[in-house]
Amino acid sequence: MALAKSEAGERVQWAAITGVIATVSVFAIAQGLSYPLLSFILQRQGVSPAMIGLSAAMTPVGFILSSPLIPGLARRFGAGRTALTCAALSALVLALVGWTQNVYLWFPLRFLIGVVTNPLYVLSEIWVIALAPPSRRGRVMGIYSTIISAGFAAGPLCLLGVGTEGWPPFLVGILAFIFCGGCLAVVVKRLPKVDEAENKVSVLGFIPMAWLLLSAVIVAAGFEQAILALLPVYGTHHGIPEARMSALLSVMIAGNIAMQVPLGLLAERLTARLVRFGCVAVTSLGCVLLPALIETPLIWACVFIWGAVSYGIYTMSIIELGERFSGSALVAGNAAFSLMWGFGGIIVPPLTGSVMDVIGAAGLPVTLGAICAALAAATVVRRRVL
Repeated sequence: MALAKSEAGERVQWAAITGVIATVSVFAIAQGLSYPLLSFILQRQGVSPAMIGLSAAMTPVGFILSSPLIPGLARRFGAGRTALTCAALSALVLALVGWTQNVYLWFPLRFLIGVVTNPLYVLSEIWVIALAPPSRRGRVMGIYSTIISAGFAAGPLCLLGVGTEGWPPFLVGILAFIFCGGCLAVVVKRLPKVDEAENKVSVLGFIPMAWLLLSAVIVAAGFEQAILALLPVYGTHHGIPEARMSALLSVMIAGNIAMQVPLGLLAERLTARLVRFGCVAVTSLGCVLLPALIETPLIWACVFIWGAVSYGIYTMSIIELGERFSGSALVAGNAAFSLMWGFGGIIVPPLTGSVMDVIGAAGLPVTLGAICAALAAATVVRRRVL
């Protein structure tokens, strides 16, 4: 009888995990669709690239500014109610974006998209971490990371089917957010309570508790955004056609999607901290090898592995977050992760581009390699201190 109860509890737990991952996957599709869709629309309106870039930056600014508010919202209104409200508001704001079709009105609206989608994403990730059995946390978070990446990649593919004109693409995104809320509503009663009132931990208060984990998030985010933005520029310097560089980026994303579960399984056998250090080391090695391999066939294998381990830094950090923290500290920690992801995406690409302006294309591997090496050194130093 006791065994049956245990098995039933395990079935309920996996059902809840599946429901939350389904929620986040639909959310990722909607987010992945909105970025290129709005850029295409603005291009047709004759808006300058600089203005398009500023418009797109409003969403991560919304992420950054809303992150410190998430623990308080979860405590005051409940994590489930907050996430469900954010799903509804996301659909509403995206509908307003489709209705206005005005670059200037899109600035505040895209900021609001960041504000209302961030709690949905953060709280869903917290539930997955809290629900994952410790013995299987690596594979669960690996599956989670894989599905998130695949969802973001699938978003632009939806535009191939519905186009980028009129209401159809917006309706896909709106319905995705509504479906996202529906998936969450089905499992919300099974989700663990992560909004406890006692032992309050703020986002700023969490930073000294796990500064190395947060530094890893900044590196992972900055690396990803810098590569997506500047690897094509690096390839042009070496005379590589745009089509080939686009294919290389696709292979890198494929490595990201394909390898998170194997890395998660490896974390279960070793530790998330050790695997994260390995990911940082291999990412640094990729920076060293890039100049030598960029014009050879080996570059295809290099960028596949690069994509896997660079995003693996974030996956391992999430796993370690779940191992070390729970309750309000977990909520604050995950909100801090979102905050640092935004900072990494805003700081590292401009820094890398500036170095490339000074020393040429070599600035890409030099800057990113130096950042990864610094993280690896900090990891070793912290280990020795402890």
